[in-house]
Amino acid sequence: MKRKKYYVNIGSTEISQVTYGDNADFVVYATEAEVLRLRSLMDQMYTADMRSFFRSHVPIMSYHNDQSNDDHDNRLTDAFQLIYQLGNDETKSHIEHMGVLKDKPL
Repeated sequence: MKRKKYYVNIGSTEISQVTYGDNADFVVYATEAEVLRLRSLMDQMYTADMRSFFRSHVPIMSYHNDQSNDDHDNRLTDAFQLIYQLGNDETKSHIEHMGVLKDKPL
């Protein structure tokens, strides 16, 4: 499959072929299947985030022992790994500089 250029913003979970506003935090070259994988990871991050939001309204459940927070963090790391693998040199350098994958193999 042919790879296309995409602009990715992790914070807003945007993946676009058109750059606008601040959606171009990362540039990746991906097949349709790879973009679908990244979208799935971002959707899973959102779902875990929503579970954390509802959990946060239950005072007896502690933050440090919350599976939804762990799920969000794991999907975020997975998304950064995939973005790193698919990214251009600037994207890879940015992620390396951020240090978010320091415990993961690049």
